[in-house]
Amino acid sequence: MDLERQREIASKGGRSVPAEKRSFSQDRELASAAGRKGGQSTGTGRPGDE
Repeated sequence: MDLERQREIASKGGRSVPAEKRSFSQDRELASAAGRKGGQSTGTGRPGDE
């Protein structure tokens, strides 16, 4: 599947939710906290991470 087709499909998911239901678009602090939390959890437990 080409990149343009992937983007088209992905954008449909974002458009399917009304703007008022998108919590990250309404609350920048919440989005920022979630980004930090995700970044912390993905970097742990990998081989060679000492």
